[in-house]
Amino acid sequence: MNLDKKNDVGIIDDTFHMLNERHNNIYQFVIQYNEYILSTHDYGEGIPLTMIESHTLTHIEDHPGITISELAIYWSKTKSALSQTVSRLVKWNLVVKKKQNDNLKNLHLYTTDIGTKISRAHKLYDTIDIIKTMDELGKECSAEDINSFYKVISVYNKIIKK
Repeated sequence: MNLDKKNDVGIIDDTFHMLNERHNNIYQFVIQYNEYILSTHDYGEGIPLTMIESHTLTHIEDHPGITISELAIYWSKTKSALSQTVSRLVKWNLVVKKKQNDNLKNLHLYTTDIGTKISRAHKLYDTIDIIKTMDELGKECSAEDINSFYKVISVYNKIIKK
């Protein structure tokens, strides 16, 4: 692409600024949400967990016997990344790994009693938090707006995964 012409540069600059202004809302949201998901929360047992750890724990509770490979597919993460998360949950005695049929390759994951307790506390916390968030959104957005937002996020997520 030849950008030597002043007119072309001006058009590109104008178009960039128009499009970028709208996308800056997305960038700012992603930055703030990233900080939110990396912050820790204690669900009453003295073990602060990040959102990633909490949701991984809850997914294991909801799917007893799931493997790290299956978690990696579900969360669209590498097995290595999920293995690190699960290792922390095991270290904190929230999850146990069990071999099935003497197959050491595919370890199946289960929550411990304390892991189940924390997972259920997390579900309650998230339910209350989502209701509060929806109430706040409802002050400025219609139900249709909110549903459209979730639809767009779902499609955008598919685009990013391509």
